[in-house]
Amino acid sequence: MELAMGIALACCALGAGIAMIAGIGPGIGEGYAVGHALTAIGRQPESQGAITTTMILGCALAETTGLYALVIAILLIFVAPGTFANVLLRVVGG
Repeated sequence: MELAMGIALACCALGAGIAMIAGIGPGIGEGYAVGHALTAIGRQPESQGAITTTMILGCALAETTGLYALVIAILLIFVAPGTFANVLLRVVGG
């Protein structure tokens, strides 16, 4: 029983770590978008408002991926171990 609980907790921690790898994507994507937006503004300064608005909207949408990964990691750390413990107790009958 203790081994099964340890494996379940280790899998939750591993899953949370893997979920947080998804935080790398929005960082790279937003940096790429801002860099290209600055290049576009440098080429056509008169369109700064439209470019900035579109860039901010795109960055906000890209950031949701990182936030979803954070929510999943928090659930795996705080909610899933208790759920797994209850399932194991029901299966073992303890």
